[in-house]
Amino acid sequence: MDIVGKPLLDKPHRDHPTLEDTVTDERLHLTGKVALITGAARGQGAAAVELFHELGATVIATDVVDGADVVAGLDRAEFQQLDISVEQDWQRVIDHVIDTHGRLDVLLNNAAIHEPADFLSYPLDKMRRMVDINLFGPILGMRAAAVVMGEGGSIINVSSNDGMRGRPGNLPYSVSKFGVRGASRSAAWDLAGRGIRVNCIMPGAIDTEMLHGATAGVNLNFIPLRRLGRADEVAPVAAFLASDLAGYITGAEISVDGGLLA
Repeated sequence: MDIVGKPLLDKPHRDHPTLEDTVTDERLHLTGKVALITGAARGQGAAAVELFHELGATVIATDVVDGADVVAGLDRAEFQQLDISVEQDWQRVIDHVIDTHGRLDVLLNNAAIHEPADFLSYPLDKMRRMVDINLFGPILGMRAAAVVMGEGGSIINVSSNDGMRGRPGNLPYSVSKFGVRGASRSAAWDLAGRGIRVNCIMPGAIDTEMLHGATAGVNLNFIPLRRLGRADEVAPVAAFLASDLAGYITGAEISVDGGLLA
């Protein structure tokens, strides 16, 4: 019976995992899902490829640079080159995924660039390039993926702590990452009718190549946990959002930042 005394349906509208399924599962899993991950040649993307595969997903790792070594030895993974700022490139890769695997269940928009500089002297063409990659790249990916995703699909966009605050020498990057948050929230509304969830992860200071040099000799006491994060601490959050256990989560933003914005 429900809270107003009406009989409940014999079964749900579609086969969602029940509470019993959740608590009896041995662990989080992505078995049977096909996942496309951008920016996968290194750092957070590479960590996600490894974890998603370990959890049972078939993984298409993509990057603008060669990243074939990321999928070496993984039996359900492959690498495809992808420039996320080019719409035709997205269509080529999505077509390949459908032709090869027959479906796409998860898109992890992780790829981005970061080039800090004083915005008063920052070349306009470089600003536009950063926004093209960091903001329009995920938007193009969402558009291409949503067309072929079925109900239960999950899109995870990686923003940043810098998409929640200002910081010196960071204007074009912050603009792009603020935009990713807005795009994720809007897409969560637009794609809900298709049964596709859209969520956003905001990493803080994660020890990847993008950050190397920027924190050398810096006192990390400004982070409550007093250390940099690791790529393998971001990947599990993406895996959870990709899984059926997050079936009622959309339009959410999750910070992975050691408490930096607490």
